[in-house]
Amino acid sequence: MIFKAVGDGRPYPDHGRVTPAQWADVPPRQVRLDELVTTKRTLDLAALLAEDSTFYGDLFAHVVEHRGVMYLEDGLHRAVRAALQQRALLHARVLVLS
Repeated sequence: MIFKAVGDGRPYPDHGRVTPAQWADVPPRQVRLDELVTTKRTLDLAALLAEDSTFYGDLFAHVVEHRGVMYLEDGLHRAVRAALQQRALLHARVLVLS
């Protein structure tokens, strides 16, 4: 199993961070793929296969930790790419909501 669970939607309150610039103050760290719950059920294959998929966005995935659960909000293609490369860890910005 790649992820802890596959979700559909964001079961946490709105945090107001939309753009990469708004996420920039959250320092990146490593997270285990098997501890993440996705917030999307589908993956855009073009984003997965694109060589420049992070050219216009953040280099790191965006994870929201809420009530002890880590939700992968943005960067599903990065996480799947890491899993295909046999990596168990992903570099992500983790926003902890109280």
